Amino acid sequence: MTTSFTQAPAPTTLQGHGVRLVPLSLDHIPGLRIAAADGELWNLRVTSVPEPADTEAYVATALQGQADGHMLPFAVLAADTGAVLGTTRYHDILPAVARLEIGYTWYAQSVQRTQVNTACKLLLLQHAFDTLGAAVVGWRTDNFNLASQRAIERLGAKRDGAIRHHALRRDGTVRDTVMYSLLAGEWPEVRAHLLYKMAQHLP
Repeated sequence: MTTSFTQAPAPTTLQGHGVRLVPLSLDHIPGLRIAAADGELWNLRVTSVPEPADTEAYVATALQGQADGHMLPFAVLAADTGAVLGTTRYHDILPAVARLEIGYTWYAQSVQRTQVNTACKLLLLQHAFDTLGAAVVGWRTDNFNLASQRAIERLGAKRDGAIRHHALRRDGTVRDTVMYSLLAGEWPEVRAHLLYKMAQHLP
């Protein structure tokens, strides 16, 4: 017996805890360039942050993934100022088994190690499990992106393993991909933990 989402994933706005996640559009390109320049994030070997000249193509690819039905990209905005802080998305959306992943996430360096990532993950997980009826939410990251792995593990996700020799990095080397997941039955405890972190102002 297969499961499916109780509500089809579709563009929506998620807001709370000082951030707004809005459907990504071409209008966000200038803001994303500014956010990426905060720390020159495109120089990080193990991330997908676009170089300034490639930002338009990066957004176009995300929007094509949305049109094809396997991605749902968001711009991350500061709730008070509307400034673009970064971007994130649902991807590898599999309606037949009610599975989606959270990824392509990056933020301006000035808001890293703040509550922004915890707030975004809380909003995305709430929407995935409580509104869409997801059975499982997944993450994947570079085997050398230890900061990303620690952040995912702090959320309460479980490490499923690694897919070896799986994907190209921007420098042409091939990475192993570390996979994580969170099941619907594990969500209530994780939600309580994330709400506690937000209350304590922990990243």
